[in-house]
Amino acid sequence: MNSYLARQPVLNRDKDTIGYELLFRDGPRNSFPEIGDEQATHRLLTDNFLSSGNNDVTSGKKAFINFPHSSLLNRIPLLFPKKSFIIEILETCKPDDELLDAVSELHRAGYTLALDDFTPTPEWNRFIPYVHIIKFDLRATPLAKASFFIRRHKEKGSRLIFLAEKVETHDEFTAAYEAGFDLFQGYFFSRPEIVRKKALKPSALTTLRLYREISCSEVDFSKVEQIIATDVTLSYKLLHHVNNMTYTRAKPISSFKQALVYLGEEKLRRFVTFVATSHAVENKPESLYFLSLQRARFCEQLSQQLQSRLDSNQAFLTGLFSLLDSILEQPIEALIDQLPLDKPVQHALISRKGHLGGLLRLAIAYDQADWKAIKRLCRALTIEESVVAETYLDSLKWATVFEQTLPSKP
Repeated sequence: MNSYLARQPVLNRDKDTIGYELLFRDGPRNSFPEIGDEQATHRLLTDNFLSSGNNDVTSGKKAFINFPHSSLLNRIPLLFPKKSFIIEILETCKPDDELLDAVSELHRAGYTLALDDFTPTPEWNRFIPYVHIIKFDLRATPLAKASFFIRRHKEKGSRLIFLAEKVETHDEFTAAYEAGFDLFQGYFFSRPEIVRKKALKPSALTTLRLYREISCSEVDFSKVEQIIATDVTLSYKLLHHVNNMTYTRAKPISSFKQALVYLGEEKLRRFVTFVATSHAVENKPESLYFLSLQRARFCEQLSQQLQSRLDSNQAFLTGLFSLLDSILEQPIEALIDQLPLDKPVQHALISRKGHLGGLLRLAIAYDQADWKAIKRLCRALTIEESVVAETYLDSLKWATVFEQTLPSKP
């Protein structure tokens, strides 16, 4: 049996990623794979926490795990260290005496607990003293009702943390922020926050110029060197990064040309992807950069698994540029005009067409744990669902390892 999961980032009020909810299924009726809630949770825990003691797929951040009623009554979380994850009490749990006993015991043991998709009702009131986080689904609970609940508890000096789920647009993030939410979950950062055309900042222009160069089939290292040399911070990051990778050398690398030649085309593309992008727009959530990198690797690796093998570099660029409109705050159509991308990549990015578009739709569906869409796309691309799952997990781990080798943001 394979382990299938996706993850959704959880951000704080500064848009910093503090953790990820790990998603094994798409609601009670699973379509990918077809197993029950209890088995899904147990499989996720076994594959990601039991053997290693830490979870690679959360990049070292907090994990939010859904627990059904029976798992809580059986005290399954007690099998794991209390810092392993945050326990989410599913909304399908019955708020009976047995559940209250289990929740209070977990609370006393030092575990962090959250009420998932919370709806204020009298029968849940007695659970609130034992939980730390309350999650409101903005699609199910009116924001005004959630805001009233939050305000009432904060006025009483409550230390509860409130999390807004399914925040899909920047306007929704702003409204939830003003309503008093502390944490946010959703994909509002995965689309442009500003859709009107505006002038790019100098740092963003530098990034776009670098993107243009790495989009070519053969990278012109001299041109890349000239671009990087005009930016002091970027220059420092490049040399710092390469010397970290080559610390065993007797003589450090001191020139941009040496650094670029050492990296080579593939590693240079990765460097530009993460460091230059984060340098260009520093007020964006860190998850955005990681997701770009992970999607690029996912599309690249999966392109070689298809019956009609695709150009792996084109697949990498498709995943890499899938969030470019959000990163540079420009419509994707305007940005595509400034990049020498092949037609299949353009069609994939603008209209999600072609085999590359199918790969990108598959990556997005997996990000959102849309198992029905995944099943449909796997049939269309004639690829096994198990292969997609393994590739997704491998891309998460690869992106995590790569991210750890890079210098931090300034």
